[in-house]
Amino acid sequence: MCLQKLAGVLQYRVMASLNVGNLGEYLREQRRAAQLSLRQLADATGVSNPYLSQIERGLRKPSADVLQQVAKALRISAETLYVRAGILDEREREELETRAVILADPSINERQKNVLLQIYDSFRRENGFVPGPDADGKADADAAAGGDAGPRNGDDAGADATEDHDPHS
Repeated sequence: MCLQKLAGVLQYRVMASLNVGNLGEYLREQRRAAQLSLRQLADATGVSNPYLSQIERGLRKPSADVLQQVAKALRISAETLYVRAGILDEREREELETRAVILADPSINERQKNVLLQIYDSFRRENGFVPGPDADGKADADAAAGGDAGPRNGDDAGADATEDHDPHS
């Protein structure tokens, strides 16, 4: 009996260190909150019912693609699942979500979105953070070319973006 308990504790610690058990519990909670059966989630994601069951029980560590399909079906953030699965760091998730919100905002145009992302990157660099893997790199390319990628003074941030291209405007 003691060996079984010890084996159970060891298995739990190994699974917890992989963060897979935590992911499985979270997915089960989200699935139940969405009032979906495991079979319904399997149909919605294209992932087999047994495989989803193994993920929920902490026996399998799913790929990023599987997590993305599950997140889409449950209408939750894929980045949150990536963090829980140990694929993505918490800071990276926050950065990606910030970028996603900016890019998804229909009230601002593409040029304004790019300017906001450049300003965001410059503030992150100023505070000691390096832009994440999904940063468009434009600010970095500007800095490497000798341009000023840092924050601008005043309320006209990005106002000269069109002037650089057309000196007659």
